[in-house]
Amino acid sequence: NLDRLAEKGMRFTDAHAGSSVCTPSRYGILTGRYAWRSRLKRGIVWEWDGSLIEHGRQTVASMLRRNGYRTACFGKWHLGWDWSTREGSAPNDTLPFGVGNHLQRASFGMTNIDFAQPITGGPVDRGFDTYFGVDVPNFPPYAWFVDDHLLNQPTEKKPERLYGNS
Repeated sequence: NLDRLAEKGMRFTDAHAGSSVCTPSRYGILTGRYAWRSRLKRGIVWEWDGSLIEHGRQTVASMLRRNGYRTACFGKWHLGWDWSTREGSAPNDTLPFGVGNHLQRASFGMTNIDFAQPITGGPVDRGFDTYFGVDVPNFPPYAWFVDDHLLNQPTEKKPERLYGNS
């Protein structure tokens, strides 16, 4: 089937990445734009950062959906989410966008994020029909995402002895 698809379809055999790290590369693949033309000017999005793909921005998935295809995304998203907080403000009202401070961000998440609310700004809001995966494996909330919510609510902080960020 893959050989037939390649024979009858369009093949893209020469691609270049705008960056060597994941967030800007993912942004470029999904939008066809350099990430540096977004609000991310360097680096990656960090835990609790808002969605990098602007509302209404065309993605490969939204273009395919408009043309009758069903789409799914599986795995690591790492393009930000619009998290709900207990007090109603956006996390980036407190945390600077695209700046990593793991201790501040870890304590913010466990005390301020309302994990029971839908999480917008992710794959299903950017053109995919369904999503199953993680935000970033070594960033909180250390939980599986299904479409716009967590499969299970986080109940405890990651032990310090485990590899990765706080």
